[in-house]
Amino acid sequence: MITLTETAAQKLANILEQKGLRETHALRVFVKGGGCGGMQYGMTFDESTREGDEVYEMHGLRVIVDPTSLFYINGAVIDYVENLMGGGFHIENPNAVSTCGCGSSFRTSHSHTGEETAQSCGH
Repeated sequence: MITLTETAAQKLANILEQKGLRETHALRVFVKGGGCGGMQYGMTFDESTREGDEVYEMHGLRVIVDPTSLFYINGAVIDYVENLMGGGFHIENPNAVSTCGCGSSFRTSHSHTGEETAQSCGH
């Protein structure tokens, strides 16, 4: 399961509202290969589910995760954080054994590289 904090859900709901997608779309969270850590997080708005997708409802927002991505990010918490550099979404993934310096890519113990240290970030 993926958990969305109330702060993140409110921010996402505002974005959906501004785009006129509030009633028709959900947040799709996914993982794809790439990035300096080996795997990257992704989020998009999607109006449909696919076979095998997990669908959760949190703070009035639907969250969709495909089974492959869920394998790598099960138990993750998505938050929205404000800091001196501005605001952004932050994913706390209990499966990550290392992360890139920028926090947008990661490696899990399921990765096959054999390395478990963060590499410098190309971002």
